[in-house]
Amino acid sequence: MGEAAWSWVLNQVREDKGPWLPETVAEDDQEEDRDRDREDGQDDGQDDGRNTVPAKDRDTLYAGIAGLAPVLAEIGQYRELSGRERTLATGIVTRLSSEANGRTEPSLYSGLAGDAMALKLLAPGKESIALRRLADLATPEGWKTTVEFEPGSDAPLNDIIMGTAGVVLTAVWAGGECAEAIATTGSEALLRVADRTEAGLDWGIAPGTQWRAPNYSHGTAGVAAALAVAGAALHREDFVEAAVKGAQHVLSVGSLEDDGFVVPHTIPPSKREVEPVTYTWCHGPAGTSHLFTALSHAGVAEVAGLDVGGLRHRCLTSILTSGVPERLRPGFWDNDGRCCGTAGVGDVLLDAAQDCENREDCEATARAEALLQAARRMGDALVERAVTDETGARWRFLEHRKDPPILPPGTAWMQGAAGIAAYLLRLARFIETGPDAPVVDRPDQWWAVPAHLRSTAS
Repeated sequence: MGEAAWSWVLNQVREDKGPWLPETVAEDDQEEDRDRDREDGQDDGQDDGRNTVPAKDRDTLYAGIAGLAPVLAEIGQYRELSGRERTLATGIVTRLSSEANGRTEPSLYSGLAGDAMALKLLAPGKESIALRRLADLATPEGWKTTVEFEPGSDAPLNDIIMGTAGVVLTAVWAGGECAEAIATTGSEALLRVADRTEAGLDWGIAPGTQWRAPNYSHGTAGVAAALAVAGAALHREDFVEAAVKGAQHVLSVGSLEDDGFVVPHTIPPSKREVEPVTYTWCHGPAGTSHLFTALSHAGVAEVAGLDVGGLRHRCLTSILTSGVPERLRPGFWDNDGRCCGTAGVGDVLLDAAQDCENREDCEATARAEALLQAARRMGDALVERAVTDETGARWRFLEHRKDPPILPPGTAWMQGAAGIAAYLLRLARFIETGPDAPVVDRPDQWWAVPAHLRSTAS
């Protein structure tokens, strides 16, 4: 199924000054293309419907061609790339390398840090082009954004997806001559804009943002994780101390009931019309578990009297007892993607399972088996929900507030078939080869797996 999903994605890739990928493909567009192919007797491997012009985010990790790099890297773990795949990889490297010096957006999921990730995965050494550009654009406040988060403002953002925390994590992960300066500048900027609370430190997406999304992708859990990772790499105890204070704040707004740990999706909850608690990578315990592995990586044993390893396990317990991936009610689990759904949760479960296998006690072995079984449940759900035909496999997520609620299939890393394909391929490799299967690590999770399993580890 992973190969079928990748085949479908590969057939959506277009060429216009380098490869590009439409973020979604309407089913009627595909029907129109198949009709044309039947008429002219030739399958061109693309849909020729309405997605004919590259979007502004064509190069990004979130929705564009940079997000195809980790899929190609995953494929490369178990078979040789085909000629078509090698051509695509070369095209991605050429496009990102040539565009980097003109890019001003710094972020991991929308900008230069994402370029650096893709280049390091596909052409190690080329990431220095994007990192040098990031170093040139740095200011004491961080990096100005081109993301339209607040109208009329280009002030630096803080979070992993769009802001400084993601840039810091990328610099530490990628290494190289610019890494220390980038990570130091970013971490010091984050310290300056932290909000002090009764429990510790807190960060919004932007300085001054009144509402909070405190989990991993846009909030304090992610920022604190970045500071812990940077503190460990740079031997900066002040960064690690700030990370601990961030974790203290996250604990203060979360719940430890039923041997788990969950944090509200949004504070105050009325800010966004969503479930008050979700279980995803972006806004739930799947992603937030990375905060506690980051603290452990930095040598922190406890936060507020609680063992950090135990807090990671609590996050995973909340996932396992939540009902995920069943669609228990409209709005509970309508997404199967990497950012907000099934594939992202599965990937975190596999990270934790492989980390458990690094220990030799019975409790860890039993935990690893439970996590693997949960990861397989995520894979089973993805197989059951796939839309398949002669073009491959894709997924149609739901938006219960729309009529009709079913959405067009997505192509990309975070919200589409590319990210799902990578998860299914990794899960299959794990099942076939065992817990020592290499992990295609990324800037926002590499410390959650044993170092000897990382595909980018030197």
